[in-house]
Amino acid sequence: MSQTLHSGLSTQHSALLGRRGDWARLEALLARAGAGNLRRLEAEELEELGRLYRRLTSDLALAQRDYPGDRLTGYLNQLAARAHAQVYRTEASGWPRVWAFLLVDFPRLYRRRLPFILAALALFALPGLAAFLFAALDPAAGEALVAPQLVAFLKRGQLWTDIPGPLRPFASSLIMANNLQVAFFAFAGGILAGVGTVYVLLQNGLLLGAVAGLAHAYGLSGPLLAFVAPHGAIELSVVLIAGGAGLRLGWALLRPGLLSRRAALAEGGREAVQLLLGCVPLLVLAGALEGFVSPSTLPAEAKLGLGLTSGLALYAYLCLFGRRS
Repeated sequence: MSQTLHSGLSTQHSALLGRRGDWARLEALLARAGAGNLRRLEAEELEELGRLYRRLTSDLALAQRDYPGDRLTGYLNQLAARAHAQVYRTEASGWPRVWAFLLVDFPRLYRRRLPFILAALALFALPGLAAFLFAALDPAAGEALVAPQLVAFLKRGQLWTDIPGPLRPFASSLIMANNLQVAFFAFAGGILAGVGTVYVLLQNGLLLGAVAGLAHAYGLSGPLLAFVAPHGAIELSVVLIAGGAGLRLGWALLRPGLLSRRAALAEGGREAVQLLLGCVPLLVLAGALEGFVSPSTLPAEAKLGLGLTSGLALYAYLCLFGRRS
């Protein structure tokens, strides 16, 4: 079919036709996979299929721009539809798919979109460091950045983190809901070309830095660190991943590349949603630690050790899972 199609095309398509070997190879891989069963392909073939599919979408975007209505464009559109159905709509469902996403797809996506997450880190950490120094060196001025109720606790030499035992399950659910809200706003702000995400990251970085700076000024940095340690690495990482998802969404709007803005937004939105979904179990874990462990009577050394262990385990998971031998 493809040979008959190609033979009737004019020479103006020569640049695109130079890619027909890739299209033929993609057709062969799709035929080998059969109807909705990518498990028939070897690992190297799966990687090749993904690579060829991405090239095909670029070729299709060029053909739609330069040759709308041409037979070549129709052929590429049909091939892209076949490949899309195989890549995105024939995956296993139920718990096996959930585990595959958590153990393989999510950490791979985290590493692939690490530049956006590092940008979120800069937007969060730099204002946070500035606010910490500002509040630590001039507590009176730093109080303007923090809610008056928290300032009142700090001036009395107290923290607001003591949660009575019977209330901890309720507090844990509230903390999870709050963390999910912050992560969602950091993600959803991307639809405003990333401006909303930048605002959420800056605001939370300033607030956290100011609180830490005031606690240091009033001699409470040790107790605050002991409280934050068990859940802090996971909780802050979730905020940064959600922020990276929002920036990825905003980037798709601002720089669609060869794709149409609509297609780029669909692709960026899919990845951003996957990043946010991968954060959900981490949010549950962070909320449980913050509700039950952080306010407990465990020694500060034990809390710090737990925080270090949870942080190392989290980044071992994000950096190592999903890699093929």
